[in-house]
Amino acid sequence: MATTQTFSSMINEYLPNPLLKEELIKRDYLLTKVDKDNGWKTGDLIVPFKGATASSMAMGQLTAANDIAEDKYVRGTVPGAKEIWGTMIFNHRDLMEHDGSGISEKTFLRILPDSIEEFMSYMKNVVSCMLMNGEHLVTATANGTVGGVLVVDHPDRVQINQKLVIDSSTQAPVTGYVSAINMETLAITLVTTRGGAIPVDLSLYLVADGTKAYIENAIGNSFTSLKSSLLSAANGGSANLYGVSKLAYPYLQAINVPGASVTAANILSKIFDAYVSIRTYGKGNPNEVLMSYKHLGSVLKALETSKGPFNVVPGSMETSVYGWTKVQVGGVKGLLTVVGIQELDDDVMMFIDWKALKFYSNGFFRKRKSPDGLEYFEQRSTSGYTYIVDMCLFGELVLQRPSYCGIMHSISY
Repeated sequence: MATTQTFSSMINEYLPNPLLKEELIKRDYLLTKVDKDNGWKTGDLIVPFKGATASSMAMGQLTAANDIAEDKYVRGTVPGAKEIWGTMIFNHRDLMEHDGSGISEKTFLRILPDSIEEFMSYMKNVVSCMLMNGEHLVTATANGTVGGVLVVDHPDRVQINQKLVIDSSTQAPVTGYVSAINMETLAITLVTTRGGAIPVDLSLYLVADGTKAYIENAIGNSFTSLKSSLLSAANGGSANLYGVSKLAYPYLQAINVPGASVTAANILSKIFDAYVSIRTYGKGNPNEVLMSYKHLGSVLKALETSKGPFNVVPGSMETSVYGWTKVQVGGVKGLLTVVGIQELDDDVMMFIDWKALKFYSNGFFRKRKSPDGLEYFEQRSTSGYTYIVDMCLFGELVLQRPSYCGIMHSISY
């Protein structure tokens, strides 16, 4: 029996190659682009807006003094910041072992900051997915099995050993740990304990019941998503913003455009048709269209084969190592920047005026620090000492000008 080591298999052996690890793609386009306010410390966030403008006019006479329509100001409220915590653990013995051949303590200490930075990057990915799509992380695309297998739309968002909660409209939430990810079949396998082998029975979790997977405690307790804010209640969004009914004021209503008729063949014309509707009835200048890589692929294929009115603006193609691709598309109805991002689901495209939204927080992402300045928590047990590092984010996404933006919904080709 010995105290716990995580890194023992890497130490005092000849390693001809550097440590192999997954390269995380940066999936946080929204967090990168959105304006940020780090001054929200505590309590409710007040969102004032102008619900209506003075509108009294009359031909050939003055409006009666008791019949004048005034400016209408409304005080909206965001009731407290949401919070997310991420946690890592390191074994003390790994830090005190061996300074000979192989990986030394000095080398390992250099790896630690990289590991923390990688975890922070993944945490940003998860937050960005929730800010875009809602509280779920992935959605089931095939019925679950008794063997714990669930085929999902984005297994790339999930990690081995990750704790997930599976829920549907007909079943109670069940917790499991990811034991396998099959990138060919897009299936994840969940077991009842971390590192265990007993599968979670998912046979009653069906696609028809809206089965989804969530991080721990996200159900009903997540950040407000851009998708929910943009969509009307009739199209699956929230009924209220800032505690005020969206239907009470046009200002609170983003322009919703049905997308059920979108296909890979007509996607460009549908995007520009939606753009015209959003510019016609909306208030802003939403010249950037956010879409999943599935739709971006259809757009690029259509541009490659099209001899019609659509073209790529020369020099506008921008492929980023951070996981998104931009291209400016010109057409008879205007010029749009199309952005493919991996954290957006396939059922919507969002037409964004970046002046319309802001992320409020009290410091954005940061490591938890004790009053005496320590950035870790030491824990002792019979298996040795461990160090726990916590990262956190307190904040909320606020769509300050909903009518500046639009969304195409119910896309299913």
